[in-house]
Amino acid sequence: MQKLETSLPGVWELRPNTHSDTRGYFVETYHAEHFAELGIEDTFVQDNHYYSVHGTLRGLHYQLRHPQAKLCRVLEGIALDVVVDIRRGSPHFGKTAVVLLSAELRNELYIPVGFAQGFLAFRGPAQFLYKCSALYDRTEEYGVAWNDLDLAIPWHFANPIVSAKDAGFRRLKDILEKTPHDLPVYGD
Repeated sequence: MQKLETSLPGVWELRPNTHSDTRGYFVETYHAEHFAELGIEDTFVQDNHYYSVHGTLRGLHYQLRHPQAKLCRVLEGIALDVVVDIRRGSPHFGKTAVVLLSAELRNELYIPVGFAQGFLAFRGPAQFLYKCSALYDRTEEYGVAWNDLDLAIPWHFANPIVSAKDAGFRRLKDILEKTPHDLPVYGD
């Protein structure tokens, strides 16, 4: 497993070893001991699987009181995965990391707690799978506007398909100014 730094410290792109022959391939996408050797010691308790048609954008999501570290990958297609540091007091607050995840490359993205995350089905449909370190809690749904101009996220897509919930999220600056308790704190 190869660990690649992104523009956000602690957010890593992972490239697992693939064993291929005439029958196909085998790839180990998660192994607790090997991940611990890389510095990823989260215990993952839930898997989520999205199927999204071309141009669907989901996010930018996070949970506050039950924060989730995530391990994301794509089983079909290509997804533009976006991570935003939303931790109050972080030296990287409001900064983003963008990684193309593809079924062909079989790469993964590790996202620690304290970050908002979203993705776009970039070319054709995408099956997006991710592990979470905490269970989903509907009362914990928070989000940041996917089109927040201050974040300047390069989605490379003019009019994505977005749910009403995701379209209603506020800009990060507005959350920080009006309801700062709705953001995690750096170092917690």
